[in-house]
Amino acid sequence: MHFVDAKGILTGSRGYFGMNIYRGCSHGCIYCDSRSRCYHFTHAFEDIEVKQNAPELLEAALRSRRKKCMIGTGSMSDPYMHCEDQLQMTRKCLEIILKYGFGAALITKSDRILRDLDLLDQINRTSRCVVQMTLITSDDALCRILEPGVCVTSRRIEVLKILNKKGIPTIVWMTPILPFINDTEENIGAIVDACADAGVRGIISFGIGMTLREGNREYYYEALDRHFPGLKEKYIRTYGNAYELPSPRAGALMKVFQEKCGQYGMMSTPEECFAFLADFSSKYEQLSLFGEDGDLNEF
Repeated sequence: MHFVDAKGILTGSRGYFGMNIYRGCSHGCIYCDSRSRCYHFTHAFEDIEVKQNAPELLEAALRSRRKKCMIGTGSMSDPYMHCEDQLQMTRKCLEIILKYGFGAALITKSDRILRDLDLLDQINRTSRCVVQMTLITSDDALCRILEPGVCVTSRRIEVLKILNKKGIPTIVWMTPILPFINDTEENIGAIVDACADAGVRGIISFGIGMTLREGNREYYYEALDRHFPGLKEKYIRTYGNAYELPSPRAGALMKVFQEKCGQYGMMSTPEECFAFLADFSSKYEQLSLFGEDGDLNEF
């Protein structure tokens, strides 16, 4: 872990802004795209870069903005990594978001988010808060292999239930689905069933498959050699050096996913989910999805 002073903290436009308090990650997910060399890390990925002036930068940015909007975090680095226990940078930023009346949209795989349930509840009562969690396998044993440094799927589902019981809306990211590993009808169905039981509003899926590029490809293949001997060679035969790796079962599994979401009345397209995330209205459910406040923003 090392500390830097950042020049800025918010990125985005059209009423939705994102921030990354940390760079790098300690969760060790074998498929992580953030390891890709295109992100120009100059330090080891596990050597977490902490933007130590993030709270000050955030306060200055929000103090000067008259129009309220959603502030997102977690798109590149989980805001609830292990170092958050000690540093509490995410909590400090949530306090500032609450102070200035903005909304919060967080992405995490960690049950550490429950530490800040008091703040999330206050933000949701005074403006708006949405929590997103990644679920890619219904099998906890497989989860420990794919995402070794973070709580297992069953625990994340418990967290989703706790959040929804508090009235905090939740969205699930069901991505990536790894070819020949978790691309089964049983797995997709179980994830959607669990989301419905937990009260999740929608599930984001970009199709049934994954992406690989320089940096994360090497890390992923090393993990396959350790945990799934022979599977790397099957990937190379099937996909070569392609960036997009759709599951051979993608069409059939996407149909299962969409049909089950429809049965439960859950949002199932990225467009629907992103509109929900970006809408700052505290009375979102009284609005049409693409009503007057329904501008779609990139996440």
